[in-house]
Amino acid sequence: MALEEYHARRDFTRTREPAGGGGAAGGGAFVVQKHAARRLHWDFRLEMDGVLKSWAVTREPGTEPGDKRLAVQTEDHPLEYGDFEGVIPQGQYGGGTVMLWDRGTWEPVGDPAQGYAKGKLRFRLHGTRMAGLWHLVRMRGEGGRDWLLIKGHDDEDGEAPEASGGDVSVASGRSMDEIAADPAGVGRIASARATAMPARMAPMLATLAEEAPAGGDWLHEIKFDGYRLLARVEAGGCRLFTRNGHDWTDRFPAIAAACAALPCRQAWLDGEVVALDRHGVSRFHELQAALARGSDAGLVYHVFDLAYVDGHDLTAAALADRKDALRRLVGTPADGPLRFTDHLEGRGPDFRRQVCAFALEGVVSKRRDRPYRPGRGRDWVKAKCTRRQEFVVAGWTPPAGKRSGLGALVLAIYDGRGSLVPAGRVGTGWDEREAERLVGLLMPLAGAVPPFAGRDAAVTWVEPRLVAEVEFAEWTPDGQLRHLSYQGLRQDKDPREVVREHAGPDGRGGDRLAGFRLTSPGKVLYPGQGLTKAALASYYLDVARWMLPHVAGRPLTLVRCPDGRQGECFYQRHPKAGMSKAVHRFPDRDETLMTIEDVEGLVGLVQMGALEIHTWGSTARDIDRPDILVFDLDPDEGLAWGRVVEAAAEMRGRLLAAGLDSFVKTTGGKGLHVAVPLAPRAGWDEAKAFCKAMAEAMAADAPDRYTANMAKARRRGRIFVDYLRNQRAATFVAPYSTRAHAGAPVAVPITWAELEAGIRSDHFTVETLFRRLSALPGDPWQGFAEAARPLPEGP
Repeated sequence: MALEEYHARRDFTRTREPAGGGGAAGGGAFVVQKHAARRLHWDFRLEMDGVLKSWAVTREPGTEPGDKRLAVQTEDHPLEYGDFEGVIPQGQYGGGTVMLWDRGTWEPVGDPAQGYAKGKLRFRLHGTRMAGLWHLVRMRGEGGRDWLLIKGHDDEDGEAPEASGGDVSVASGRSMDEIAADPAGVGRIASARATAMPARMAPMLATLAEEAPAGGDWLHEIKFDGYRLLARVEAGGCRLFTRNGHDWTDRFPAIAAACAALPCRQAWLDGEVVALDRHGVSRFHELQAALARGSDAGLVYHVFDLAYVDGHDLTAAALADRKDALRRLVGTPADGPLRFTDHLEGRGPDFRRQVCAFALEGVVSKRRDRPYRPGRGRDWVKAKCTRRQEFVVAGWTPPAGKRSGLGALVLAIYDGRGSLVPAGRVGTGWDEREAERLVGLLMPLAGAVPPFAGRDAAVTWVEPRLVAEVEFAEWTPDGQLRHLSYQGLRQDKDPREVVREHAGPDGRGGDRLAGFRLTSPGKVLYPGQGLTKAALASYYLDVARWMLPHVAGRPLTLVRCPDGRQGECFYQRHPKAGMSKAVHRFPDRDETLMTIEDVEGLVGLVQMGALEIHTWGSTARDIDRPDILVFDLDPDEGLAWGRVVEAAAEMRGRLLAAGLDSFVKTTGGKGLHVAVPLAPRAGWDEAKAFCKAMAEAMAADAPDRYTANMAKARRRGRIFVDYLRNQRAATFVAPYSTRAHAGAPVAVPITWAELEAGIRSDHFTVETLFRRLSALPGDPWQGFAEAARPLPEGP
């Protein structure tokens, strides 16, 4: 709310000022920006309550005790504004040149909140030009905007500002005229060459690698999942070109307009257009959907290099210098269609592990001291979290049991002799609309001669004109793909360029479903992703070693959706006739329950159409003594995710105080599970009583934040601390189980550090989880069994 006025006054598609979002209170930064707007003034800003409280000072602040300057309070600014230096375009609010005139830290004298409220704020500054004691005094009572900035009388130990070295920026050493003439600061780059802007450019490309390189001479960026574009800015306009030189400006008018609004006359920028999901992760299929709609609304152009600007060729300059210039030119906006791509220096392998743990695509690592050289080389390398590349579409098959529609795409690549060779088939990753679109594109190409030996009557062969991007787990020794997922068609790639990308050893095995009974493998269970029964079984085969320790030997309750998640779904806790023999039956009092022991059992559950697997908190061998407690933190609709994270930390602290370790798990929904390993000594009644007392104590201490009452009316604005999972026959979703929700989300064990780093409960899906698992150095719940302790007597 504090930044509403700031945001309302600015069009972030036209100005490079940072949008920001408001930070946490407690910082102590101050900044003064000399601002040549309609009238020259100095913007004085103090960090308070997570924003920069701001005043426009009409004259340069004086340094003699008693010097007074009129300071008109303006809107709060985001903390990121403290790094802004450059040119605000004319016609925009505050249009003109901005220089970082001074910055440092401040410390209040007395209570700053009380002083600010009363209009008498006293503080000490520790800056380059401003130091010692200062006062801000409101002139016309409460709520007035006119203040006085007054230099106070310092004692003998008071600071004296050092010589400033002239009226230049404390950040870049440039004058106002130099900033206005050269917003990107390329005049300071010795290797920048004065020359006319080239009419065309070819992009610099990265070579595939197994790992991100270590060492401080590398910069590491998150790898985006979109279309590579080069932007040519000239004469107030912008043209956008693909890596092959095709003009795609008409497809991205909002992005072209944002580039044209940059404070420069000419430029060549390099970046990638992406579609971001609500977690800020780039999703190629969402980009494809936007292009199919003919709209670039919401798309983002992440720029990561600057090859030319205002008469200066920067291709011979070091990458670090090019990115510094790009940051000055573009700024660091947090939203809008144009974004600067930040980076991490050094620690490449650690960065890639963290990126993959968040199920992102991978990392691009670049030598910080190297020039911009078009073409593929080793100065830029890409390390992916899973393997992904383009394939030529050689044909398609209909769905199982049908004569029309799309069952699978037949994939191929070109070998070293220019011949197509088979690479496997992909049968998941599209929804019904995309399937119809693909068949519509394939039909006019049908009738081609099979490009490789062996005729399959079920395949409709096509001319090799379409290129599909596919994510997969690995290449098998016989040159086929495993665990495939269609990502979309690539319109920027020539089919003749599609060859196999090599990064190291090939795969580990062949058809993962061989030997398992699975009827109707082509039945689509998640229509939104085109996820079939066979694909779901393949997923469980991949996660079996992670999942089985939490599922094997426990009583189960299933959510079955035999016709897919959009069909009828129902709970089942008792075995039925015709189930796989790998799903075992065992008696319990007057009923029969289900359990599994191995990977065959997981596939047996998929055969039944189980989209969710829930387990008891006890084993079948010791069913009346729980060995796991689970607290389900269920937030009210619309509650901020940060509140859920705080609740998990609160529960963890209370459990530690009771002598119990805890582990955290996403649910694939909107909440979190806090799981507690338990030595199985107490019975269910004792376990439920302990958990109820723990939840009620948490609610009693913060009744405005938590409730232990399951009534909907009591949950408004609160988090329901659900302790009811901890009673006989109650269940909770198993680690690594899918959920019967849109998007095929998965319940995933994570570390407490990962929760603090930003992982949300619906972060991982069947399509993205493999990226995480392939990068994990160990089990996020390592030590779970060893942490088991007896149930305490009370909370």
